[in-house]
Amino acid sequence: MGALGDEVRGKLESFIFERMTDRGVPGLSIAALDGGEICYERGLGFRDFSLNTSTTPGTIYCIGSVTKPFTALAVMQLHEEGLLSLDDPVEEYVPFKARPMGEKILVKHLLSHSSGLSSLGYAAATLSTVTEISDVWFPISSPQDLLVFMAGAEDWALAKPGQRYAYLNAGYILLGLIIEKASGEGYADYVKGHILDPLRMERSTFHEGEVEEDDDVATPYIVSREGGRTPTRYPYGHLISDGGLMSSVEDMANFIKMLLSDGAFEGRSLASPESIREMMEPKIQTLGEPIEGGSVTQYGYGLRIKTEFLGHRLIHHSGSVYGSSAYIGLIPDRGVGVVLLANGGYFLGDMGEYALALLLGEDPMELPYFRRMTALDELTGSYTTFRGVSDYKVTRSGGILQLESSFGRGTYKTPLIPVDLYGEKKTFKVYGMDSVTPVEFVKEKGETFFIYDRTKAKRTGDI
Repeated sequence: MGALGDEVRGKLESFIFERMTDRGVPGLSIAALDGGEICYERGLGFRDFSLNTSTTPGTIYCIGSVTKPFTALAVMQLHEEGLLSLDDPVEEYVPFKARPMGEKILVKHLLSHSSGLSSLGYAAATLSTVTEISDVWFPISSPQDLLVFMAGAEDWALAKPGQRYAYLNAGYILLGLIIEKASGEGYADYVKGHILDPLRMERSTFHEGEVEEDDDVATPYIVSREGGRTPTRYPYGHLISDGGLMSSVEDMANFIKMLLSDGAFEGRSLASPESIREMMEPKIQTLGEPIEGGSVTQYGYGLRIKTEFLGHRLIHHSGSVYGSSAYIGLIPDRGVGVVLLANGGYFLGDMGEYALALLLGEDPMELPYFRRMTALDELTGSYTTFRGVSDYKVTRSGGILQLESSFGRGTYKTPLIPVDLYGEKKTFKVYGMDSVTPVEFVKEKGETFFIYDRTKAKRTGDI
């Protein structure tokens, strides 16, 4: 399909650069595919900030939970070979006897995060320990230790298996144990021999020693709210089948090619088209409800599904291990895909969806996410009242605004909940203990004002 056009490439790179600047992301690598082939790849920013080395398409990062599609693919391979069934109870393979609300957890429930168990917080606690950003500590050095940690988990159940979505990192560690039991191989060895090697992902690995021998590896960073960047370490050995794979966008592009080709890569089939489609078919709906024409999000086996993305179905997954983050997205009916890896903890989904919209020849700003974000960001800034008596700040926090004011020595933050972002008046609500108060943003003679209760304030500039 050829390279990405200059104008489109310029828009994409400007957007990514702006996001990296805003969020303090040190470095990032991206590869985009069209017609199942790479049409664009590059690195932006720093592989190592202190050494002033740059990222490349070959730079290695930890891909975090984007490891989960690899684990799911391994399970589907073993299912095809008759070495396990998706309907097998988990307790047949591992000594984990939890039965949420009295029912057995099946392999397919772990694949789709519908085990009925709550998240348990295992991954967050482990990453906090590895990166030393928290005093939380659990001596979990192996999957067997995790089984001890999970004892009593059924008492924290949310639903019967198969009835409710709840993202469970520990469930994918259990799947790693199941893969080992069914195949007779170590998890990392199985994935290398049956997935990485056939896909020619030659620099992708779970092993710290192999990464240390590579000369193009990103240093992971914890990025503070104040913009500081603190080097940390990758969670080698702590996260494995749920989030431990190290890879590059060059290697990951081959994984996306395989998914776009219904399991085939360079004349070899890694899994049947039926298995790949099964991974991409919705099994459970996530709990988030779409806003303003947005998409319902569902989970398949190791992959998320957005049912409506500019008229197409989007298959995607993201990952983060605090010091690095990852995103893959593909649109099967158009043969386009993207992978982004970064050495900061910033969520990369917005960059991925922006790139996919451009690959489709569409305006990314038509996506509900960007329309809403733009409408909110246009209202942020510093505001002042009549003769500068009082000053306010309006900032965006996710999908809402925050009104910040000071009185005496106190600072107060009031959440502004959007009601209508696209009318002549942009309207919001403030929820009190026993009442709801409206807030309006209006334009008068080219100036922006907010009106809240008895207060009217004019926007005076950026924060």
